[in-house]
Amino acid sequence: MIKVGVWGPGSMGLIALRGVIDHPQLELVDLVVHSDAKAGRDAGELCGVAPVGVVATQDPATLLGGEADVVVYAAAANLRPLEAVEDMVSILKAGKNVVSCSVVPLVYPDAVDSAFAEPLQQAAAAGGVSFFTTGIDSGFANDVLPLVLTGVSRVIESVRVTEMFNYATYPDPAAVYEILGFGKPPEFTAFAATPGVFTFGWGPVLHQLAAGLGVKLDHIDESNERLPAPESFDTPTGHIAQGTIAAMRSTLTGYVGDQATLVVDHVTRMRDDLAPDWPQPHISIAPKDLGYGLASGRGCYRVEIEGSPSMRCEFEMAEDRDHDLGARIAGASRMVNAIPAVYAARPGLLSALDLPLITGAGLMRPVPGPAPDSRLFQLG
Repeated sequence: MIKVGVWGPGSMGLIALRGVIDHPQLELVDLVVHSDAKAGRDAGELCGVAPVGVVATQDPATLLGGEADVVVYAAAANLRPLEAVEDMVSILKAGKNVVSCSVVPLVYPDAVDSAFAEPLQQAAAAGGVSFFTTGIDSGFANDVLPLVLTGVSRVIESVRVTEMFNYATYPDPAAVYEILGFGKPPEFTAFAATPGVFTFGWGPVLHQLAAGLGVKLDHIDESNERLPAPESFDTPTGHIAQGTIAAMRSTLTGYVGDQATLVVDHVTRMRDDLAPDWPQPHISIAPKDLGYGLASGRGCYRVEIEGSPSMRCEFEMAEDRDHDLGARIAGASRMVNAIPAVYAARPGLLSALDLPLITGAGLMRPVPGPAPDSRLFQLG
C-alpha cells in the first residue's frame, strides 16, 4: 500500500480525497485543509463516506512530518502560484512525492519560467522524490489524448484541441466571476483575459505536444474574445446581467516555421446558446436540469488531427448528467491513478512524457456510491 496525504480538498481535491479512500492500492494517512469549516472533521465525513480515522488539520507540519509517501496537492493556486510552489517545495523537501493539479503550466516543467520550476527541481533532488502535475485540462484531454491519437497517424499536418464547456455550475464563484470575469462589464480587466496569461497557463501544453511529436515551436500567438449577454439570466452560481460578459474564447496557436501546427482553443460559456458561431460540443449525454430553466450545461473536448488519416475525436464526461462534475471527477481521478507511477518514477520534475501509460488498474468494481461534489461546500 502507498501511503497518501491530501492537501487542499476543494473543487478537485475533495474528489481526489474520495478517490484515495476508495483506491485499493492507496492508504490515506494525512489531510490538510484551509477552511475552519473542514478543520477537525474526519476525511470520510468530508467526502460522504464512513469515517476513516484521518482528521483534517490546518497545520501542514502534521503532514510534513507524517508517514505519507505521496501527497496530492490540490489547493487553489490561480491567484497564488508562487505560494503554491512554496507549499509543494516544503512537501518535496520532506521526502514526499507530489502529484498536483494546482499550477497548470507545470504539466510540462521544461517550458515553465525558472522562478516556478527551479525551486521544485532543487527540492525534488534534495528529497529524492518526484513531482508531477496533471488533471483533465491540462493533464489529459489536451496533451495525453491527442498524443495517443497521433500514434495511428501516417503523416501529421496539424493538431487542434478544443475545450467547450458551460461554466454555470462550476463550484468556485471567485474563479468564474472574478478570474474569468463572467458577469462583469466589458471594461473590467479579467485576470484570465489579460494578455499573456493564457500563454503562461497553457503554452506549456503546446510545447509538450511539440516535444511528443519531435518538433520545436518557433513562436505562439494568443487571442482572446469576450461576448456580452444579450439579456439577463440566472445560473446556479450567480446572476449574469444584460451587457456583462457571458462567453469567452481564448486560443493559442503554435507555429513551426510559418505553419500553424498546434492549437489549444478554450470556448467557455455561461449558457449553452451563447456565441452560436463558436465551436459547439456534439454531446450524447443530456445535461441535467437544475431548475433554472436551463440545463447544468454541455461540455466536451474535441481533438482534430489533419494529416493522413485525418481524425476527429470528441471526449465527453458526465456524472449524473452533469458535464462539469464529470470533468472534475476525471481530472481528480487522473491525479489519483497517477500516484503509483509517480511513486515508482525517478526523482525530479516529471511530465506525461516521462511516465508509462496510466490506467485504472485495480478499479474494476461496482460504483461505490455517488462521487462527492464540492458544491456541498461552495454553493450553499
